[in-house]
Amino acid sequence: MSSIAKEIELLVEKNPEIPITALQDVIQKRHQVQVSLPKVFRAKRIATRKLFGDYVEQYGLLRDYCEELLRANPGSTIKIDVEPSSNPSSLTRQFRRIYICYGAMKKGFKTCGREILGLDGCFMKGPYPGQILSAVGVDGNNGIYPVAFSLVEAESFQSWSWFLELLMDDLDLPKNTNFTFISDRQKGLIPALSRVFPDAEHRFCLRHIHENMRKQWRGDVFKSMLWRVASATTLPFYDNAMDEIKRADKTLFEWLSKIPPTSWSRAHFSTRANCDMLLNNICEVFNRQLIGARDKPVITCLEYIREYITKRIVNVKKIQARSTGPLTPAATNTFDTIKKEASQLTVLMVDSAKYQVKGSGSQCVVNVELKTCTCRKWELTGMPCKHAVAAIWDMTRNDMRAGIPESWVSEVYWLDTWKKVYSHVIDPIPGPEMWKRSHCPTQLTPPKHHKQIGRPKKMRKKSIEEIQAVFSNGGKMTRKGNTTTCGKCGTNGHNIRTCNLQSGTQDA
Repeated sequence: MSSIAKEIELLVEKNPEIPITALQDVIQKRHQVQVSLPKVFRAKRIATRKLFGDYVEQYGLLRDYCEELLRANPGSTIKIDVEPSSNPSSLTRQFRRIYICYGAMKKGFKTCGREILGLDGCFMKGPYPGQILSAVGVDGNNGIYPVAFSLVEAESFQSWSWFLELLMDDLDLPKNTNFTFISDRQKGLIPALSRVFPDAEHRFCLRHIHENMRKQWRGDVFKSMLWRVASATTLPFYDNAMDEIKRADKTLFEWLSKIPPTSWSRAHFSTRANCDMLLNNICEVFNRQLIGARDKPVITCLEYIREYITKRIVNVKKIQARSTGPLTPAATNTFDTIKKEASQLTVLMVDSAKYQVKGSGSQCVVNVELKTCTCRKWELTGMPCKHAVAAIWDMTRNDMRAGIPESWVSEVYWLDTWKKVYSHVIDPIPGPEMWKRSHCPTQLTPPKHHKQIGRPKKMRKKSIEEIQAVFSNGGKMTRKGNTTTCGKCGTNGHNIRTCNLQSGTQDA
């Protein structure tokens, strides 16, 4: 290791993205020596390789790493897939994919009770790019709960099918399950889901539907109409909202009608998942946490994800230690709002199970025995709606021993259930020098790599909505696409600084 690499090693460890020019300045200030940028670049590469590992060497250690994980975390599933080899006697195999589902996350998800998973993929950087596929659940506090992830060569029908088949085995899901998935309609995912889970409910992220819609129908008016249709929880409200769109723009109505309403409207959602989520934000949040891992060597990347999940479990446990209510903090806040709205309603008791609940402009029927309401919000979320809370209060006034409204909330929101979910932890492993050698006779080599055109991108492309959100929060508006008008001569195409009138050439 060179002396320059040793000098900057600590700086690179604290900030892997530190610019080469900044490192050059540090060396010059410390030692009054001018070092060329190519030398600093090579030194940073050496220091980075020592800190985070070598891209090629880590594929050779991958089997040892996986077996060490399995020894520390029994019940976990780790599968490595390799490229087909034309020479069966070869001692090397080319890496293609890896799938990891920790036993702790598997048990925790089954304890959670919310049968919904977000599916998404994000790009890997570095000399061997690919995709990180992930399956993320929702806990009782409406937080993310990563269940499984996979490093694959690309998002395709084959890679998604492989991932979903392994996920099906881990979660003990039958092929005809009615499990709920939500996604951004990635490449190959829809046909893969249809093949692996033909009877599953597949929701589409509404934000991505709107992004496709706004290419032709822009403006907040159309956006508000779309959200009214998607947010409607009953068929009459859904039909009324669609009729409103039809009156405003018939072509938009026809475009939306081509998308199955079971994929994006609450009025058509099943009630099994205890979740009425319309956006796939859970996967977006998880992907954002992986930015620091996506340009690292394969084992460093997998360790980054494992350590992130471990840190998240610890942070959630700290919140749980401060929580006192019968419900999780997020559920408590939501239910307090529901109770405040319920206080404005009037109740007519029909019998011990049925109640008519009336409010300003609305009237619903609640069946406390079946835990249903005609607004369908109780069935969709597992949390009593305002009509149900009003009926429960009326039961208490009539000495029916209904208990507190919180006791009617689904167990998925209980604080005790939330604690049980996070009682399962991922056990740590020692460093590479203490790993046992794998008994597998073949050695893994890096995957196929096709160099992309242009400079490697570090940041993903933001959608128009995300850019507009920055502007609305006081961000500086870009001038791209706008015509510049000169403030001196009044003509378009230039500004005062480049105006020829300043030098007097136009007067001449």
